[in-house]
Amino acid sequence: MKKLLSVFMLLCLIVFVGCNKTEKNAANKNIVLSFGTQDNPGNPLYTGYKAFADKLAEIYSGTMTIEIYGSSQLGPSQEMFNQVTTDDLDIVSAGYPDMSYIIPELALVGQLYVVRDYDHLLKILDSEYGKRIEKQFNELGVHVSSVWYAGVRQTTSNRPLNSLEDFKWLKLRIPNVDFLISYTKAVDSSASPVAFSELYLALQTGQVDAQENPLSTIESQKMYEVQKYLAITDHFIASSAIFINNDKYNSFTDEQKKWYNEAVEYGGKICSDLFFEEEKFLIEKFQNENGVTVTYPDLEPFREAMKPFYAELEKEYGEGAISDLMAIQ
Repeated sequence: MKKLLSVFMLLCLIVFVGCNKTEKNAANKNIVLSFGTQDNPGNPLYTGYKAFADKLAEIYSGTMTIEIYGSSQLGPSQEMFNQVTTDDLDIVSAGYPDMSYIIPELALVGQLYVVRDYDHLLKILDSEYGKRIEKQFNELGVHVSSVWYAGVRQTTSNRPLNSLEDFKWLKLRIPNVDFLISYTKAVDSSASPVAFSELYLALQTGQVDAQENPLSTIESQKMYEVQKYLAITDHFIASSAIFINNDKYNSFTDEQKKWYNEAVEYGGKICSDLFFEEEKFLIEKFQNENGVTVTYPDLEPFREAMKPFYAELEKEYGEGAISDLMAIQ
């Protein structure tokens, strides 16, 4: 009996040592994560991605690194997201509400004027709604690492926009997502979904009359060179979600997950702070240095124009689906 007990204890010790060795090897091996994005260097988002990568390398002593493929090198966001779900790419950034083409319920938070500011968005993400969306992403095989602030979207044009009436018949370039298509319908504009990489030329040649983006994007893409009017429409709080392949994330040890999470939040703070700082002075810069005329249309008619679209969504998702999100404090 004593001999059998000794053999059993020896086997347990071997298993323990083997497991401990495997965990140490997992923690010590070099990990290189591929990160695809449509954003280009110079954009605060890209600066945040770089800070995320640098922080992770610092925390993990250079044995966990991120290789960033920017400027849509690996294709458009939708294609890169699919690459993450199939484990052909580790990490991707994409507009959070833009993902409504996969998770339709994201159309609620994407409707214009629903989200008041970034703090409000974070509270929505922490609500039952946000947790439900996160679960749906997990079922697709991706983990939502973080959602970063990406500025308030404003509108540039080739003629002044002083009121809602001035938007009528405007050829307005938008990303091909439902909530921005509803915006063009609400303001009686014509939706023109031009590829982001072709936008500057489309504005320059008059293929489209106007476009909408955060101020930092307007700056980094030098849209002020070909559009001399900026309307402060404050119609949408932009955000960028950082997605990582579920299997990749779950392959990390608990300590590696902690480091990864710390680094991604660090990058998000760098990004958000840059956007907040830029938004304080870019309007003045556009006016004084770039010859842009800035207008401030009354936004109440825009909000009223969106109400029928809210009502349609609440028919689909239930009464109060949008009003409950708007009421979150």
